[in-house]
Amino acid sequence: MKNRYIAYIISIPVVLAGCKITQKYEKPDIQTPATYRGAATTTDTTTLADIRWQELFSDPQLRTLIQQGLDSNLDLKIAIARMKAAAANLRQSKDAFWPTLSVSPSFTHAKPSPAQLRAFGNSSGASIPSYDQYSLTGTASWEVDVWGKLRSTKRSRVAQFLASDAYRRTVQTQLIANIANSYYTLLALDQQLKITEQTVAIRKNDVETIKALKEAATLTGADVVNSEANRYAAEVSIPDIKQNIRETENALSVLLGIAADTIVRGNLAEQKTVEYLQAGVPVHLLSNRPDVQQAEYSLISNFELTNVARTYFYPQLNISATGGFATVNTLKGFFDQTFYWNLVAGLTQPIFNQGLNRQRLRVAEANQEESFYSFKSTMLTATQEVSDALFSYRTAAEKMTIRQEQLKSLQKAVEFNKELLRYSSSTNYTDVLTAEQNLLTAQLNGINDKLQQLQAVVTLYRALGGGWKQ
Repeated sequence: MKNRYIAYIISIPVVLAGCKITQKYEKPDIQTPATYRGAATTTDTTTLADIRWQELFSDPQLRTLIQQGLDSNLDLKIAIARMKAAAANLRQSKDAFWPTLSVSPSFTHAKPSPAQLRAFGNSSGASIPSYDQYSLTGTASWEVDVWGKLRSTKRSRVAQFLASDAYRRTVQTQLIANIANSYYTLLALDQQLKITEQTVAIRKNDVETIKALKEAATLTGADVVNSEANRYAAEVSIPDIKQNIRETENALSVLLGIAADTIVRGNLAEQKTVEYLQAGVPVHLLSNRPDVQQAEYSLISNFELTNVARTYFYPQLNISATGGFATVNTLKGFFDQTFYWNLVAGLTQPIFNQGLNRQRLRVAEANQEESFYSFKSTMLTATQEVSDALFSYRTAAEKMTIRQEQLKSLQKAVEFNKELLRYSSSTNYTDVLTAEQNLLTAQLNGINDKLQQLQAVVTLYRALGGGWKQ
């Protein structure tokens, strides 16, 4: 009991002296704009991110693929594995507040040497005795958390676990966006292939028409050759489109966690876009966007590790105890008056440690500073991505409106020039070729406009932090 009182007396002034060694984390004041650039001024905090992904995407095939990706994607499984490791670290940081305890049963058979016996005054010629010792020893040690090192370590582990969960959600939002964007790319390529094949079929008929007009002396052999070349100009792009389709299917298969395979899908015409894009206000990115949350949790973790580094400059109070039972030459009465114990309380004050404590603190402060700037950079990047997605959606919508008028005019130009060929020998066949080429280009670009609009919605959804809320 005397030793216990000594430990209490030692610890009381130390605890009182160490109240201000560690600091309390305060959220940094990072300025954000009132609204996103390109968005209307609003105080409405409702955003596209609040919509569940099952409600955002109406295509049943796309919903099936996204769910398959959430179930099987390997990057997501890696993120979950990281969470398990962080959870194990967190559990250990909580257990660190408890004493360590070990039990050691042992058996010793010993026979002293004649020299040992002579050292104890036994110089007779009697035979040298041997003895057996049986013991059961328990050892316990406890580090008293005087300066808050264990508490700060636990808070750091909590932040690391929350950061790992935020990382998992970041992977999930990115996964949903990647699957949706790849799916829309596939639909666009399908449509481009369809239009190109239709164009090739039309141009094959045009070749026959031009041959007939040559026989009628309306056009020349050069026009026939140019017509055939025009057909091949469209046809030569088909292998590239098919290759892009296969590569996109392969990339999407990887996202789904399966071997490369054909992707079952709908068509581009069935896809609907959100009519009103609600972006909310930038200040709410912290509560919606998991990578921003991850960046702040990383900052919190490094802040607490800086607290831990400070505690190494101050004395460490340890209490250790050893006790057990021991008998010699017999196990009989092993627990009868054979108990022994000792209790030790001690302080360890670092004086010279080769600069390790100073180095540990400086590294921790540098890591904390780095994570602060990473947090700030993540916030800035998030607002930029939202603004870019808004502009991309509106740009695509404007282009689609103009493109419709362009397609109408080009379609008429092709029809009028073909009609003129039948009735006028002065009509230049180059005008027909130019009109047809321009029409095909505009049709393919129109598909890209639709793709841009669909992907802009997906990008905005991800940029706002959508896809992880249930």
